[in-house]
Amino acid sequence: MADDQHVSPAGADIRDNRLIYGCMGLGGGWDDEPYGAPEIAAAQAAVEAALEIGVTAFDHADIYRNGKAEAVFGEVLARAPELRSRVQIQTKCGIRLAGEDGPGRYDLRGTHITHSVERSLHRLRTDVLDVLLLHRPDPLADPDEVAEALTSLHRQGLVRQFGVSNMAAAQIAHLQASLDVPLVVNQLEMSLARRDWVEAGVLVNTAESTGTGFPLGTLEHCRAHRIGVQAWAPLARGRFTGAGRTPADRETAERVAALADAKGTTPEAIVLWWIQRHPARVTPVIGTATPDRIRACRDAAGRAPELTREEWYDLWVTARNTPLP
Repeated sequence: MADDQHVSPAGADIRDNRLIYGCMGLGGGWDDEPYGAPEIAAAQAAVEAALEIGVTAFDHADIYRNGKAEAVFGEVLARAPELRSRVQIQTKCGIRLAGEDGPGRYDLRGTHITHSVERSLHRLRTDVLDVLLLHRPDPLADPDEVAEALTSLHRQGLVRQFGVSNMAAAQIAHLQASLDVPLVVNQLEMSLARRDWVEAGVLVNTAESTGTGFPLGTLEHCRAHRIGVQAWAPLARGRFTGAGRTPADRETAERVAALADAKGTTPEAIVLWWIQRHPARVTPVIGTATPDRIRACRDAAGRAPELTREEWYDLWVTARNTPLP
């Protein structure tokens, strides 16, 4: 994607975004307390900050803040109806929280997917979702039943694109075999702190490989099948931009800050560039609800990653705190 093409209006391909804003922090607490004017104002401030830096894709899930994240975003859209044509809305379904007529569980039955989409559309005050992701693998899911529900939603014009979250290559391929509509996204936890997405590919045939939780071959499968990769928690909750937990974190943060000074940008942009520099063309999903911190990510939305190979490796080796094999 060219440097000046980071704005993707509704209906565009979600894979064309450099950066996505994650709305999990909007809407108040993880409870059934109603949201009010302060929560709507906070959501509006976050949305405006994201738009200001060129981010026009917004990531949700039906469970975020017990549905309130979608609802306050819908309030923002209702106050500025023209905004819907300028943004992409992505949401997820498939997790049911404890207390919802049973234990915490996953649910990818066709009826649950359909009802979840209907509720999300209502809360978001829109007629169509640009993207729907299946939030977690459901061991009891029938791929044919899932495919039937997704195909029906697509034919009705309720969902434009589909993807998954937290799935391995084999799970994606298994589902895609039953589905005519392509899966275009896989969203995974990826950051300079959660590095196993990189390390799984280089620790093959080493003793360290047993400690890597990332399913080997997933990035390769996504690249081969044009499945966009999105990174959740890409800023590692501030571990390298001011909230380091270990000596290695703090040393890495010092190097991040030095690179930011040298390149005229922010530490947040450096951390995001480290992810974006990978040839899988990973799209970070930033989740802070603080407008100033959203603005600190501006260069990750508007500038191609400006890290050399040596700088990229230096951050990796420093963060892992041990030499490469």
